[in-house]
Amino acid sequence: MTSTTLADRAAGAVLGALIGDALGVGPHWYYDLDELRREYGPWIDGYTAPRPGRYHDGLKPGDLSQAGIIAELLLDAVLESGGYDAAAFTAKLDGDLFPQLDGIPTHGPGGYTSQSIRETWRKRVLDKREWGDVAGLADTTEAAERIFVVASLYATDPWRAATASRDNTLLTQNDTTVAALTTAFGSVIAALVRGEALDADISSRLFALVHQGRLPFHHVTRPGSTPPLAGSVELAVGANFPSPDALSGVSTAVRSALDPAITIEPASKIAQVYGLPCAIYYQLPAAYYLAARFPNSFENAVLHAINGGGQNQARAILTGALAGAQLGIDAIPRRFITGLSSGAELERKARALGRLAENLAGAAAA
Repeated sequence: MTSTTLADRAAGAVLGALIGDALGVGPHWYYDLDELRREYGPWIDGYTAPRPGRYHDGLKPGDLSQAGIIAELLLDAVLESGGYDAAAFTAKLDGDLFPQLDGIPTHGPGGYTSQSIRETWRKRVLDKREWGDVAGLADTTEAAERIFVVASLYATDPWRAATASRDNTLLTQNDTTVAALTTAFGSVIAALVRGEALDADISSRLFALVHQGRLPFHHVTRPGSTPPLAGSVELAVGANFPSPDALSGVSTAVRSALDPAITIEPASKIAQVYGLPCAIYYQLPAAYYLAARFPNSFENAVLHAINGGGQNQARAILTGALAGAQLGIDAIPRRFITGLSSGAELERKARALGRLAENLAGAAAA
């Protein structure tokens, strides 16, 4: 780990995710991997433009997709409010994003509108429902593609990082398993921004926080997977998830990356091991694997995410957030920042988020 400050790691998580988003604009959603290679060559090593008629047609290399645009709206709302305020974020969706949508997937800023955002738009704009009553059942990473902002912001307060991640997720996705997996991802980001390692013991450390009442998951077993004590009751401090398995799955993926007896070459093929589709339960294990496989190389982590094909954009967003949180913003190769549309401004915002996170941590410790 090259970064020594919380601010650097928080900024790295944010900018790393946005870079991952932009890397996916060209080669997004190629499920025929032979077609991906014909279109983009044997190895994608930077920003590319989408082919005519493909997703995100019309965007330029380095542009953000709609996922990145929404993450930037959340980032802006946090910086303007000095913290996470759901009303500030939803006001930006209402005022800045939704007027540009019409419910057609291929319309709207960023070249494509995801299922959960389309459902939220319909309920909010067409049905005139209130926030809190517009979420849908999409099983995608849509919320995970933005909650790294609040998870990084509140990294030193695990409960707040997790509940802010959960509450932001539930604005647009209300499936409890999706919310659990997304909240677990936010908890991992927070841990890495705090300076913890993405190692085989990370799930045990997260479970320890559950037992301390510092994460909103329930758990009945004791540390080490030992059975519950006779007469013990289930611990459910503020939990609203069906199980704690979203936390235990992190170490499983990490161990597969660290186990010398497991060989996956090139590492991009992890996408075929866990699955190419969009669902969050395919995406997160691959992202955890790649970030653990390349703990000292942001570039290797995100490029293997992109070169795996399928829903490679989401995989690169999640991997970029994890790798950026591990290494810090200064370990991100400059070419990824200079090639990013409005890269200097996005870097400024990411560093501002990092400073805010550090300030909040300092105030809480005072």
